[in-house]
Amino acid sequence: MSIAAHSEAVPDVDAFGVHAFTTTRASGSFGVLTNEPVREVLGRWDRLRTELRARGPRFATATQVHGAEILVHHPVWEGWLRGTEADGHLAVERGTALVVTVADCVPVFLTHPSGAIALLHSGWRGTAGRIVERAIAAMMHRGFPAAELRVHTGPAICGKCYEVSGDVYAKLTGQDPGRPTTIDLRGLIADQARAAGVRHITTSPSCTRCDNDRYFSHRAGDAGRQLGVSVADLG
Repeated sequence: MSIAAHSEAVPDVDAFGVHAFTTTRASGSFGVLTNEPVREVLGRWDRLRTELRARGPRFATATQVHGAEILVHHPVWEGWLRGTEADGHLAVERGTALVVTVADCVPVFLTHPSGAIALLHSGWRGTAGRIVERAIAAMMHRGFPAAELRVHTGPAICGKCYEVSGDVYAKLTGQDPGRPTTIDLRGLIADQARAAGVRHITTSPSCTRCDNDRYFSHRAGDAGRQLGVSVADLG
């Protein structure tokens, strides 16, 4: 069975020729900083690339650093690109598979009906850095109005499970509770997208911590990682 078949699909994008999903434990871990044999982990990456090859010749990843940098990809290369430090990808033209690694942080999928897509890895630092607003602005700059975009926040740790320090809470909300407090990153990201003009916003019902039998969770002590994947088919 394919990796996508074991994954949670992003809703409402198939009609645009966009294939987007978050993998689960059933597909195995894609994290390379574990004790698992490298050949097994890279074998899963190769299997995913093989499955996506018919949709386009490009496969884009990056060294994620919990920041707000976004790489913009153009169809002038083929193969597997491992970009420099960045936590987001944007592809205006079809045929580039965008991939981020997550395990509690939020995979954020942006889709335009034309097939322009963006994919983000947004932890608390990326959320505080408003990476989703940067992605929306980048797409608007390229002619894709915010009101026409679809934003989906995929499986991530939920607001009931995610506790942060008062200092981190203040960086995210501007209010310091003076104690550790829970916070809903996906709710904050949705609010930021809405304020930027996005009208169509959906959120996965899955929590990586609550649903730890299905997803890897850093807070649950997992070293494993799942992937957020998005690609607009060449046709």
